[in-house]
Amino acid sequence: MYHLTYVSDGLRVKGYICLPHGWRLPVSAVQEWLQHHYRIKDLEVTELACPIRVTHTEMPKGKWPVLIYCRGGIGRVGQVKTTWLEDFSIHGHIIFAPSYRGTEGGEGRDQFGGSDIEDVCSAYQFLAGLPFVDERRISVMGFSRGSINATAAAVRMKQMYKLVLWGGVSDLAQTYEERIDLRRMLKRVIGGSTGKIPEAYDMRSPVTYVHDIHCPVLIMHGTEDVQVDYSHGLRMFRRLQEAGKDVTFHTFHGYGHHLPPAVHALAIQNMFAWLQKPVP
Repeated sequence: MYHLTYVSDGLRVKGYICLPHGWRLPVSAVQEWLQHHYRIKDLEVTELACPIRVTHTEMPKGKWPVLIYCRGGIGRVGQVKTTWLEDFSIHGHIIFAPSYRGTEGGEGRDQFGGSDIEDVCSAYQFLAGLPFVDERRISVMGFSRGSINATAAAVRMKQMYKLVLWGGVSDLAQTYEERIDLRRMLKRVIGGSTGKIPEAYDMRSPVTYVHDIHCPVLIMHGTEDVQVDYSHGLRMFRRLQEAGKDVTFHTFHGYGHHLPPAVHALAIQNMFAWLQKPVP
């Protein structure tokens, strides 16, 4: 697993890349990928300690599917969970997780689904150019607030293979009404309240874009979620169905935003089983 600096909108932003379980390459190889793609020599790469035992050191060309994991929260709240990257990598995918601009020393400012969406799109373009990536099978998953970034990236990147929304916000105006504790942050980051600038909240709401989503969608949501109400997932599911989209809904009855370990492991297993199903 590597913590790296890449480029988005001319900004140096941070992210993580985790190779499939058992694979490792030298830091110099990762630096060469970045330099080749961005034509910049001094983009930092740090290899992170990881308990996964290395068994392979030469990546075969054109083989690997990718999952881009869009974290939730903002700033230090909800930072990328590297344990999730390790758990995901067991399922035969390269995993990439943008940290979003303004976080972990990255340049710029996270706008909660504004210009930071480009951090996901730039990652997609970088990954699609790697010689060992199957560019036809790059998917994106958004957890919590990350569903905003993931959906927008799926809309912009027309070749996106699949989209997963896990405990995801589907209507940011609804979140503003439900989460009184987040209102101050939302007004500061977005520039005002839902009453003052409703269009800014609409622009960040995945339900706004159901007709523009052209890849299969998996929604995963707990019925007892108090951070992102279950109705967000249900509404997104119904809107996608009404629009004639390919959508699947995994409901976690009796569970909240974060699942207990055994259920979390099953959710990951089911998610990758869905990702690995061929698209008709």
